[in-house]
Amino acid sequence: MITKILIANRGEIAVRIVRACAEMGIRSVAIFSEADRHALHVKRADEAYSIGAEPLAGYLNPRKLVNLAVETGCDALHPGYGFLSENAELADICAERGIKFIGPSAEVIRRMGDKTEARRSMIKAGVPVTPGTEGNVADIDEALAEGERIGYPVMLKATSGGGGRGIRRCNSREELEQAFPRVISEATKAFGSAEVFLEKCIVNPKHIEAQILGDSFGNVVQLFERDCSIQRRNQKLIEIAPSPQLTPEQRAYIGDLSVRAAKAVGYENAGTVEFLLAEGEVYFMEMNTRVQVEHTITEEITGIDIVREQIRIASGLPLSVKQEDIIHRGFALQFRINAEDPKNNFLPSFGKITRYYAPGGPGVRTDTAIY
Repeated sequence: MITKILIANRGEIAVRIVRACAEMGIRSVAIFSEADRHALHVKRADEAYSIGAEPLAGYLNPRKLVNLAVETGCDALHPGYGFLSENAELADICAERGIKFIGPSAEVIRRMGDKTEARRSMIKAGVPVTPGTEGNVADIDEALAEGERIGYPVMLKATSGGGGRGIRRCNSREELEQAFPRVISEATKAFGSAEVFLEKCIVNPKHIEAQILGDSFGNVVQLFERDCSIQRRNQKLIEIAPSPQLTPEQRAYIGDLSVRAAKAVGYENAGTVEFLLAEGEVYFMEMNTRVQVEHTITEEITGIDIVREQIRIASGLPLSVKQEDIIHRGFALQFRINAEDPKNNFLPSFGKITRYYAPGGPGVRTDTAIY
């Protein structure tokens, strides 16, 4: 069993992992830049170490993080979400240094992080995908030809993209011509890759994602779905679990597809399979190879501690639950509260928090790093 975990993150997810460690009797190690020296996760963890003055660089240096895990006597590393959570190099370095990476293997991260490779894997497994290009498009000429073949509107997507970046809806040939260099530039800067592909744009779909857990014994379960359709600029704002949009038959179908998808790639640990639902048809969109921000509402309706299961799986233990034992009770909603300026198109608005009133009461859960 894992005895000490380095948490390669900050903010509310780091606090969440610290809590799971404390409940399991596992020592937790926090990291912080100078800007985060007084952050809540630093105060809550058993140990905390500085990763430098620069606010972001330390969190994005995989070798430095794994070296710190080794030096501090950790036997595992939890990447949280964001930062390096879907970085195959981090998983590789952990394996190289004998540190357990609390997530899927580097091979699976690479395979599912490459959107075109993920599409091919799902097609092979019999999971429906949106119509699109078989692989990446080489240049603007191929993109335009494929756009005509698929039919507008189309979505131009970065192959290594995620989090709402590197994606544009193109309603016409002219819009595709304008968007192509912008997406190439954005993808290169954000993901270090200029590869892009095209998919048919599904107009006004429901965005449904299924939570899965897989262990090293080949067991995979699904913990029902979340509805993430309420978004702004491709960023989720409100999530609902389970989705009030689905019939029982659709719920069972999406659950089965998510398990099939996970088994097809030999998935271990927590992950999310994302689908689009339109006019009764379900299409695979992508797979997130990490714990999600919205994992909390799945925990609320199932009573299953997802972070705890992650740690158990990484320790080589089987899942603590079987599919027939998993039920959902009621509904849970997550509201993401962001510091934004409503008078300036809701752009990020940073500054010092001077007043904070935490919500509370029956049925209210708050995951935060503010205090």
